[in-house]
Amino acid sequence: MNAAPLTRRAVAATLLLGFVLAASSQVQAPATAKATFAGGCFWSVELAFDKLDGVISTTSGYTGGTLANPSYEQVSSERTGHAEAVEVVYDPRKLSYPQLLEYYWHNVDPTVKDGQFCDMGSSYRTAIYAHDAQQLAAAQASRAALEKSKPFKGDIVTEVRMAGPFYPAEAYHQDFYKKNPMHYAAYRAGCGRAERLKRLWGDQAGH
Repeated sequence: MNAAPLTRRAVAATLLLGFVLAASSQVQAPATAKATFAGGCFWSVELAFDKLDGVISTTSGYTGGTLANPSYEQVSSERTGHAEAVEVVYDPRKLSYPQLLEYYWHNVDPTVKDGQFCDMGSSYRTAIYAHDAQQLAAAQASRAALEKSKPFKGDIVTEVRMAGPFYPAEAYHQDFYKKNPMHYAAYRAGCGRAERLKRLWGDQAGH
């Protein structure tokens, strides 16, 4: 039996379906996304995230406070409310936000309220700054899950909040570990970051 000829309406419907399918196939994850984390010294946080495949760039800066365009000296005075933080631009087709969260936890000590390792003060606090409601929900869920599964006894004090303005730090802070490898190596060794992470997280500790 020969198939019935297609009517103009059927042809139009078929073409429309094709256009819809083609358009939906192009609705993919965006080429880039942004995440912001505070984890103590931004030199070390920047180094940690630079190691991840799928991270496009990292920028050290200041966020979470009230003063616009603060300097390092102002933030270090602990009077601006800002924390040292790193803005991570990544490819969500290679690296998901939940993966970034998991990696973040293993590179900080979330049991210390105002400080990290040898750096003390609120500007060195840990915090996750979400850029939209989806990130906020994921970060809150990640923290809740960690509360149940953590391999250490201390309470998790890392704050999770919506991101505000981010102010890039001075040029000499960007890629500090690359520009000043000997200085950074001496700082990191003296600060005891790697040893503390190992005690907290064991084999899951960041580097």
